[in-house]
Amino acid sequence: MELYTPVLALALLAAAFAVFSVIMSALVGPKRYNRARLDSYECGIEPTPQPLGGGRFPVKYFITAMLFIVFDIEIIFLYPWAVHFDALKFFGLVEMVVFIATVFVAYAYVWRRGGLDWD
Repeated sequence: MELYTPVLALALLAAAFAVFSVIMSALVGPKRYNRARLDSYECGIEPTPQPLGGGRFPVKYFITAMLFIVFDIEIIFLYPWAVHFDALKFFGLVEMVVFIATVFVAYAYVWRRGGLDWD
């Protein structure tokens, strides 16, 4: 348990800071509410009317989201590999080259199919 004390202390400090920030912003922040601020979009642009049940989003949004997730997960796998690169030696290098090559092939496929074009 002694090894987890700093981790628990940091988690408690982070939670306390988050709660403190939310409470202080509610107490100290401006209280000028108007119709535009309570809308879905706070930028001041009136949203276009949507049909009942919501509108349809173009598939490009979902493709972009999926590409973001793929490359985000790639970064998550690269970080521990970089930390323990010395311990993994040549095997770790070969495995990471195979992993990056697989992701690059998927990226090239999406690029060639026009998944990154916003026309």
